[in-house]
Amino acid sequence: MELDLTGLTTRAAQVWGGVRLVPLTRDEPITGLRLHDRVYGDDPALVDVGPRTYYASYIPHGFVATWTDDDTPVATYGTQLERGAEPPAHGMRLRFHRRMARRVERNRLRFLPLHVAVEGYLALHFGGPEVVWEEWSQRAVRRGLSPRVEEAYAGAEVEGLADALKHFEIHPGQCGVLVYVADALAAAFVVPHPDDYRALHTTLVQDMYGELIHYYATLTTPAPRFDVRLPDDVASLADLRAAAVREQAEWARFHDLTMAAGLLGESYATSRVYRMGDYTLSRFLPKFGLKEENHIGELITARDGRTAYLKTFRLSEAQIRRGHLLTILAAHDWHLATAATALRLTESQLGLRLQTAGFGALLREDVLARYRAG
Repeated sequence: MELDLTGLTTRAAQVWGGVRLVPLTRDEPITGLRLHDRVYGDDPALVDVGPRTYYASYIPHGFVATWTDDDTPVATYGTQLERGAEPPAHGMRLRFHRRMARRVERNRLRFLPLHVAVEGYLALHFGGPEVVWEEWSQRAVRRGLSPRVEEAYAGAEVEGLADALKHFEIHPGQCGVLVYVADALAAAFVVPHPDDYRALHTTLVQDMYGELIHYYATLTTPAPRFDVRLPDDVASLADLRAAAVREQAEWARFHDLTMAAGLLGESYATSRVYRMGDYTLSRFLPKFGLKEENHIGELITARDGRTAYLKTFRLSEAQIRRGHLLTILAAHDWHLATAATALRLTESQLGLRLQTAGFGALLREDVLARYRAG
C-alpha cells in the first residue's frame, strides 16, 4: 500500500534553526474518532506481547483512541496526569500492559505511539532460521533473534525541536505536521481533529527519533527559508491574493512531490493491529531499500480509506541494513549460500556482514572463524 493523505492540505513551512515544520490542515475534520494523551511519567514499562515474550522500553506517553459507531462527534478528554493510590516505591516501578494496543472500554483503545510500529520492526523474522542449516548456532535455532535491541532518541534530545514546537503558532484547522531536520524528513504526525492536534502538539518532544535525525540536529546549520517572490505585475489586492494562492499551491506541489517523496511515494507492507468500528489501526514496514529513505509507522484508516491518524519513524542506515539482511535471508529460507548469491556476495562476505550488523551470535563460532580466514 501507499500512504494516502487525501483531505490534508500542505501549508507554508516554519523554520527554527535546523528544524522545519510543515503544517497539515484538514478540509473536513474526522469527528467519529478522537485521540487524547495518557501520561505515564518517568516509569519504564514492561509490555506482554506473547507467551514468554516481553518488550521493555521507556514510554513517556500513550494515546487513547475514542470512536463512535455512528460517526457522531465526540469530545476530546485532554491530557491526563494521574497518581496511583499508593506512593511510588523506591527505585524504578514497572507498569504491565497486556499488549501494545489494548481495549480499555467498549469504545476506547489505548496504544503506545510509535511502539506499535517499532514492535513490528523488532518482530521482523524474529523467530530466526526456519530451516536448521549447519551454519546457524543452537542459540539461533532455539531463541531466534531474541533479544532484539534498537536505539532511539527522545524528541527532547533533538536540538531545536522543542523550541520550534513552542514558538510556532498552530494553524486554524491544523491536524498534522511533517518534521524535517536539516531538510531530512524525521517524522509525520496526523490526527483526526484540530482539537486533538492542539492537545497532542507538544507530545512530539516525547516521541522517538532515529540516530540520523539526532546527528543532523546536532551538527547541522540553519535550514534555508523558501522566500516568496511576487510578480512585478501585482497592482491590486485581488492580484496579491491570486499570487498568494498560486504560491501556496506551488509550495504544496513541491513539498509533496519532492521533499516528502521518500515517505509518500513508497509502497509499504501493512498488518492490522486492531479493528475499532469503522476504523482500523495498522502498522507498516518499508521495502528496506539500501541508500534510500525508509520509514516505519502506524496509522488508523477510516472505512473510506482516509488516514485518520499517522505517526512515522525514520530508520537509520544501520537499521535499514539489518532489515534488508533479514528480509533477504527469510526470502531464501535462511540458506546462506543462496542468500549470498542474491546479494552478489560470497558466503563468507555475507557471514561477516551479518556479524557487522549485530547478528554474529546467530552463526556458529567455527563457521565465523572460517569466514574470517577467507
